[in-house]
Amino acid sequence: MGDVAADLISRARAGDGEAFRELTEPHRRELQVHCYRMLGSFQDAEDALQDTLLAAWQGLGRFEGRASLRTWLYRIATNRCLNTRRAASRRPAKQWDIPDVEPPEPTGLGEVVWLEPYPDALLEGAIDAPPGPEARYEQTEAISLAFVTALQILPPRQLAVLILRDVLGFHANEVADMLDSSAESVKSALKRARASLQHRRPTTDDQEPPPASDSPSEDAIVARFVRAWESADLDALVALLTDDVFVSMPPMPFEYEGRDVVARFCASIFRAGRRFDLVPTRANGQPAFGAYLRAANGISHGIGLYVLTLTGDRICAMTRFENSVLPSFGLPRSLPSQ
Repeated sequence: MGDVAADLISRARAGDGEAFRELTEPHRRELQVHCYRMLGSFQDAEDALQDTLLAAWQGLGRFEGRASLRTWLYRIATNRCLNTRRAASRRPAKQWDIPDVEPPEPTGLGEVVWLEPYPDALLEGAIDAPPGPEARYEQTEAISLAFVTALQILPPRQLAVLILRDVLGFHANEVADMLDSSAESVKSALKRARASLQHRRPTTDDQEPPPASDSPSEDAIVARFVRAWESADLDALVALLTDDVFVSMPPMPFEYEGRDVVARFCASIFRAGRRFDLVPTRANGQPAFGAYLRAANGISHGIGLYVLTLTGDRICAMTRFENSVLPSFGLPRSLPSQ
């Protein structure tokens, strides 16, 4: 530990709040992303981060410096998130609530109804640092909606071990210390978590990778989607979809998989006369849009956020979230119709 850090810790232990903020601020965003991966909910992650910082402030006197401050903070954050997961008081599923739309029968019902998107604006500085040598996933892949959703199905302890080992790259002994466990127990939990994740995540071996963020290729797909959606052009929209395209809409559990049924779902929305303005943003490293329903009074009202998952030059998934997430993206609740 350097002299500066030691001085800050000494001052923070003496009650200097500014010293504590200076100590913890470099780790704040990556800890929030860690809590998000653990919990799948942006709001829950923010609550867990605040709990973590409060616990660190109150417990700084017990920090012995055997591990780095960053590792100590991850230990606190992980255990706060595990407590949240075990409390089982997650957001419940909601019934269908889109007026005047009669959707087709869903092909499935999702389990992770508490899923929320994560604003890309908050990822800056949070996933740029290289992970430890044990990591198996790219940091950008490990924030994608598909990956975060798959994580939520894992039992809490397996979830924690997999993130700490395979996403963040901590050594088995470090993870064992964080979880008050043994290295053997960590290795066993990791093996089971990897097998479960492999089973639940759709295979991507035969899928083209998505275009690079903000590249001309991505911009072209996004522009075609916006034109099709805003003009309710079903044929143009369907032409953008993969055969196995997947639509979900947490906290409503309804899921639609396959181009034909997704086309019928979108047709039910357009047939109801609903017309939209889309405002671009980014979530989970993916293109996203605030969706605003046009009204007769010239005002468009925010009804949700769409996040697209791309493969090659096609859309392979679209996730619709409620309008309660719009403020996290700096998007208004309403705007003048375009």
